[in-house]
Amino acid sequence: MTLLETIQIIIGFIGLTAIAIPLSNSKSSINYKSILIAILFQIALAFALIKIPFIVNIFSYFSTGVEKLQEATNAGTQFVFGYLSLGEGEELIFAFKILPLIIVISCLTALFWFWKVLPIVIRGISKVFEKLFNIGGPIGLGATANIIMGQVEAPLLVRPYLSKMTSKELLILMTAGMSTVSGSIMIALVTMLQIQFGEINLIQHLITASVLSIPAAIMYANIMIPSNEITDFSEGEVPRIYESSMDAITRGTRDGVDIAVNVGAILVVFIALVYLVDSVLGLLPSIAGREVSLQMILGFIFYPIVWLMGVPLDEVMTSAELLGIKTALNEFVAYAQLSALEEGALSDRSKLITLYALCGFANFSSVGILVSGIGAMAPERKADLIKVSLKALIGATLASCMTGLVIGIFS
Repeated sequence: MTLLETIQIIIGFIGLTAIAIPLSNSKSSINYKSILIAILFQIALAFALIKIPFIVNIFSYFSTGVEKLQEATNAGTQFVFGYLSLGEGEELIFAFKILPLIIVISCLTALFWFWKVLPIVIRGISKVFEKLFNIGGPIGLGATANIIMGQVEAPLLVRPYLSKMTSKELLILMTAGMSTVSGSIMIALVTMLQIQFGEINLIQHLITASVLSIPAAIMYANIMIPSNEITDFSEGEVPRIYESSMDAITRGTRDGVDIAVNVGAILVVFIALVYLVDSVLGLLPSIAGREVSLQMILGFIFYPIVWLMGVPLDEVMTSAELLGIKTALNEFVAYAQLSALEEGALSDRSKLITLYALCGFANFSSVGILVSGIGAMAPERKADLIKVSLKALIGATLASCMTGLVIGIFS
């Protein structure tokens, strides 16, 4: 690593952190010590996941469980939908792969909750996160579950506590959800990016990206809504939610269907709205021979942020436009553009930084998905979710960019 790269990285840590400070509800209450702890923890975690073979091997097994769950869901989906579940194209992948997974996860979550497996796990995770980041057990589990589960499935694990969570905890939950991608999405992305990245272990890097995003997401939430209030578990027995295993299965499935319908509908609406905006912008005079679009505008916005991530100046615009595409549409479209880049458009290091920065659900449609999805689980908190949604989108985007900056240290 050259001296200029080192200076750029140091400026990057300062800059990416400082961007969030103006969005804070109480600038005087920001705990800068916790910010430093989160950054150092992220760097240490990156070193462990990338450089220590034993830990790398452990995380490589995470995808196995996700694959098995996807296979089980596919078996049920194929029985109900037949050949449609085997179709090609992003629409079919989402409608017949992702939405059924939400239903299955909802059912399993209810069942594991009735069996008291989840309450035990939650209490264990609570101790670790309370000490490191001053958060309670429910939000600790809800945030870390996003490493493997999707942004809607993960909150299902802590559904009984959503109504009690503070605004900061809801912000952490949404920020963590949008700064990561689910295990099932990771597998699809590996297939999409194999040619562009060659021999690189993509599943390892995508899992690492999601893992690194959790402390970054918590850090940004702590900056934007500084608070020491913690939602923890009540003393004594965990409330009885389901009467039997069959009751858990049926109610969990029904709840999953409600969430899946909400997610699918809101996704259609938000992508349509972005398309309409691009249609209007297309009426403006072209810039350098290119039609004006929301992605292009966001590319200019992300230009300084991408430089702060450690990307060389002559490659910044290429990476910035990819981030703009991800924010305006989704990570699938951005990764498709990344996979189609001509050789030499980005150096290997810049490609890896961009891979990490794109590894998250932070886009406009995800805001709607989370508000509708979590809102279906806790309708009384929908107004609070809407209130913190913009901060969550910005925080999640910055968290993913921070992971790109961190991985650049080791590449």
